[in-house]
Amino acid sequence: MANIVIVGAQWGDEGKGKITDLLAEEADIVVRYQGGSNAGHTVKVGEEVFRLHHIPSGILYPGKLCIIADGMVVDPEVLKEEVEELVKRGLSVEGLRISLNAHIVMPYHRILDGIWEARMGKGRIGTTGRGIGPCYADKAARIGIRMSDLLVERLLKEKLAINLEEKNLIISHYRPDLPPLKMEDLLPRYLELGEFFRPYVVNTSQLIHQAMDEKKNILFEGAQGTLLDINYGTYPFVTSSHPIAGGVCIGAGIGPRRIDKVIGVCKAYITRVGEGPFPTEIIGEVGDYLRERGAEYGTTTGRPRRCGWLDLVALKHAVKVNGLDGLAITKLDVLTGLPKLKICVAYRIDGQETDVFPVDANLLKRCEPVYEELPGWERLEDVDDFADLPKEAQDYLRFISSYVALPICIVSLGPRREQTLGWRVRKEGYLWDRIVVDTVD
Repeated sequence: MANIVIVGAQWGDEGKGKITDLLAEEADIVVRYQGGSNAGHTVKVGEEVFRLHHIPSGILYPGKLCIIADGMVVDPEVLKEEVEELVKRGLSVEGLRISLNAHIVMPYHRILDGIWEARMGKGRIGTTGRGIGPCYADKAARIGIRMSDLLVERLLKEKLAINLEEKNLIISHYRPDLPPLKMEDLLPRYLELGEFFRPYVVNTSQLIHQAMDEKKNILFEGAQGTLLDINYGTYPFVTSSHPIAGGVCIGAGIGPRRIDKVIGVCKAYITRVGEGPFPTEIIGEVGDYLRERGAEYGTTTGRPRRCGWLDLVALKHAVKVNGLDGLAITKLDVLTGLPKLKICVAYRIDGQETDVFPVDANLLKRCEPVYEELPGWERLEDVDDFADLPKEAQDYLRFISSYVALPICIVSLGPRREQTLGWRVRKEGYLWDRIVVDTVD
């Protein structure tokens, strides 16, 4: 039995969708525990590409329970489109379950998101504009609307009345060009959405605990990444929830002792979307090379991602904050063809070197990366085992494993399932228990 957590170890977009998809084959249940439609997971199965925003990647396997847990914020219109698209493409969504307690992103949240960003000016966060932050703000203010409210007309009407009075005042002040939102428009629309989702809405925490008692394999899937955590990321340039492993406890309603293993996902380089400090960012030809070769454009927004050399100081921070047991390295193939590779091993701040990641964004802005340089490799094709990799690629992975003192359990060489070391020649046991590179090598 194993309860496994998959977390992003960078600024999101690490390829968690593929890693979750790989491990989901061996899981009974896949749980998404935080975030909303601001996240996007891209999974390639054969020649088909699936882009998921709410639903866990496990939905691509028949017979899996896929849970949208309490800690998520759900845009029901986006989720409905997602469900209908999967059904249209011949996939079953019978295994979908949605928490009664998941909060709902409303149209006024998206408007407020735009207002907040515009007011910030040069200090803007660079959000996706999907209304996630305002929805979490309402949750904390205890005026949020939850999935269960969509199932009871009286409750939904009462909560809408409170919110519309407040939100229309704000919107009319900052966006007088927009008409006020009306009860007669929103109430029937969201009651209809509630009826659409009624068969899927349950007490997901109880469902998870029951599965644990039955010794089922459960995979917990985070969105975004550690450096975007609202507490332990580069605040204020962060998301509004807890992508870290500890977020599983509050987002899915389980105790920390029920977690068996935490796997951190990181690219062989690093990317960031939106504003905020980025010590190892590459401006110029190499950055453009990584962006185009790695298709570094947001699944949700299509925005180009900022690209940089792998930052091991930041990665070591993620190891500690999440209590990682192992790493999954993605997009190793993207580095192919670069003659020299750099890896950040320390920061220099005011003339002093440190290997401690400063979560204060103002301090991080002043950090200069200290690099180690390693040789690149020319080809990375028809590789199925670590020993088949070019020596330079082996050394690159060993360097990462040694620095953070963690084994690497998965190495991805491309978007498809079979483009994973050991995928075609599998050994007995679970994929998450394999070790591709160990610190003792």
